[in-house]
Amino acid sequence: MSVPVRSVRIDGPRCARPLGPLDPRDNAWRDDLADIALAGRVAVPHYVKPAEMQVLRQVPLMHADSPMAVAVSELLPGERFAVLDSGHGYAWGFGLHDGYVGHVALDALGPVAMSGEAGLIGPGDALLFAEPLIKAPVVGTLAAGSRVSWEAQDERFVKLAGGYLHRRHLLPMEGDPTADWVTLALQFVGAPYRWGGRSRAGIDCSGLVQVARQLGGHPCRRDSDMQFADATEVAADDARRGDIAWWPGHIGIVLGDGMFLHATAHWMACLVEPLADVIARAAAGNGPAEPKIGRF
Repeated sequence: MSVPVRSVRIDGPRCARPLGPLDPRDNAWRDDLADIALAGRVAVPHYVKPAEMQVLRQVPLMHADSPMAVAVSELLPGERFAVLDSGHGYAWGFGLHDGYVGHVALDALGPVAMSGEAGLIGPGDALLFAEPLIKAPVVGTLAAGSRVSWEAQDERFVKLAGGYLHRRHLLPMEGDPTADWVTLALQFVGAPYRWGGRSRAGIDCSGLVQVARQLGGHPCRRDSDMQFADATEVAADDARRGDIAWWPGHIGIVLGDGMFLHATAHWMACLVEPLADVIARAAAGNGPAEPKIGRF
């Protein structure tokens, strides 16, 4: 069942001369309407004050309002989604955790839960139990990076809407800045490659960097070119552990000693392999062989 969306439309245009091209990946605008925050930058017939909703389940963020559309990202349970428009069973808007624009199934959204304490699932995935006991039946799994709110149960467990979660699986809502984000990324080794994915059930190259950075308390945009743009480029011979190596369309994490962590469609998996092997494969393609190196 679709949820009611209470976005507010405001007549435009506010700006007769757009200030320049806006990337539609992280600026929510179309020919007919735009986010009210862009009223000073684009001229459209209507502007919309977004309606904030909560993601109820792990769900793909699509390029268009169709189940056959390409996934551009993935939303995790508890993340917030700003709805600007809806139709055909989909909401159009952007994720509040990274600003990325797309379409999400309306039945995957619900009202924002306001009660109790809140935090992130991490550093890894978490099991949800039917009772506050480690021997109790498992009733679900929450991916690392999911956002939850809870009521205190006892010194070991908290109570969620759907079951009980061990406190070992909880991080502050802003992530854990004391954690090594590269170590957090390594936990995804073995996950299958999935275009648009952001979890151990399936992850892509930039999703790996984003989720690991977010778990480590570092805001991170979604796509590989955005991530490289937000880093400082350094010389290849100065590369060190925790730097990112970027080719147009691909990104991964330098581990040091010539090794490289990435989620790759070549192997259809997230894995560690020699960076030299990746460079050799790139040399056989049509793009640049050597990556650019960035440092956060």
